[in-house]
Amino acid sequence: MGDNLRRLRKGAKLSQEKLCAELQRRGCDIGRSTYEKYESGELNIRASVLIALRKIYHCSYDEFFQGLDSEEQP
Repeated sequence: MGDNLRRLRKGAKLSQEKLCAELQRRGCDIGRSTYEKYESGELNIRASVLIALRKIYHCSYDEFFQGLDSEEQP
């Protein structure tokens, strides 16, 4: 999922710092070091953060899980 989080963030032309500021504005108390762990796969992301990210990116939840289904992988 980390790769998808990174892809969406870069597609929105946001730095981790700016994204975290926007998440905090929306009530998700996430620091850059925590978000970095989401992108690196070291930490599982909370559902409340995914909900906020979906609103920021204007995407479907499928975007976060793209390529994670074992049937989709080569």
